Amino acid sequence: MNPTLELTRSLIARPSVTPEDAGCLDLIASRLAPLGFVCERIDGGGVSNLWARRGTARPLVVFAGHTDVVPTGPLEAWTSHPFEPTERDGMLFGRGAADMKTSLAAFVTGIEAFVAAHPDHAGSIALLLTSDEEGDATHGTTLVVETLRARGEALDFCIVGEPTSTNTLGDTIKNGRRGSLSGKLTVKGVQGHIAYPHLAKNPIHLAAPALAELAAETWDEGNEYFPPTSWQMSNIKAGTGATNVIPGTLEVLFNFRFATVHTADDLKTRVHAVLDRHGLDYDLAWTLGGKPFLTPRGSLVGAMEDAIRDTLAISPELSTTGGTSDGRFIADICPQVVEFGPVNATIHKLNECIALDAIQPLSDIYRRTLENLLTASDKA
Repeated sequence: MNPTLELTRSLIARPSVTPEDAGCLDLIASRLAPLGFVCERIDGGGVSNLWARRGTARPLVVFAGHTDVVPTGPLEAWTSHPFEPTERDGMLFGRGAADMKTSLAAFVTGIEAFVAAHPDHAGSIALLLTSDEEGDATHGTTLVVETLRARGEALDFCIVGEPTSTNTLGDTIKNGRRGSLSGKLTVKGVQGHIAYPHLAKNPIHLAAPALAELAAETWDEGNEYFPPTSWQMSNIKAGTGATNVIPGTLEVLFNFRFATVHTADDLKTRVHAVLDRHGLDYDLAWTLGGKPFLTPRGSLVGAMEDAIRDTLAISPELSTTGGTSDGRFIADICPQVVEFGPVNATIHKLNECIALDAIQPLSDIYRRTLENLLTASDKA
């Protein structure tokens, strides 16, 4: 059996639903230790984390990912058991096949092949793995990043194994992600009988012009790498359920997905200016889900582009679309972060799967990226 496929199957067979690791990190560490990796567990809050490093020199190339998977949903709705890896019709089925146990296996086998061919390579290689990416993500990658920062460990390049490909392996590299900023807006009015509006203040009527202005606002035009910033309302709640009562408050939940042309504080200031201009009595609580990050074309993007072309004879597109990932945390201590992995069409779905003929090429791409970064002095 292909070694990457074999390891992928072993990882899928471990039911590591967030925040459980189910032995995945121990399995991976057992493969890395014989290669000279120093494997360190940085666990906390019921979350399992692994920091494994080979070498002490720079540049340091880090592979990052997560062993946890989302819940399966009803087992009877799966064609085969989600934690019994099954091959059929040219695909490997199982929870985590695409997100992201194949990437983890490809990290390991790609590193094994690279070290076998270049035992005295320049720089260092590390893995940063967590069992809490799909959940709250409060004791996972963030904890490891805080630990590394505290002891001054410098990262140069990071490859996150998220499933970034759209139609076929290698067609898309994520070289950044938009930030996520959420708000809970409470507009205050005065409750009253709907037949006596002069004795009440309707917060829905008061807020509507401001909300319309926010919805119509052009926040920016985007740039070479990012689409325009988006502001979207996700929930509106007011009223008692009765048709003859003016509500006393209106609650609105909204979210920004924003580019690097803004900071979270910029956006907060602009929202408050609109609400204040409309004379609203309101409370607004903010939650920053993640800052945007961007890796322009350069050493890491070029190394991965070349590896994909050499392996698959295709040229990938760069993209910053989609949701957030742990790359947002790593970017705080690493100047160049990209995400690359399998086709994402079935992630979080029933019958999650990956094409069998994509598994070994993924390992080869990771290996070639290491070669481009750590064996050619002009790229290091």
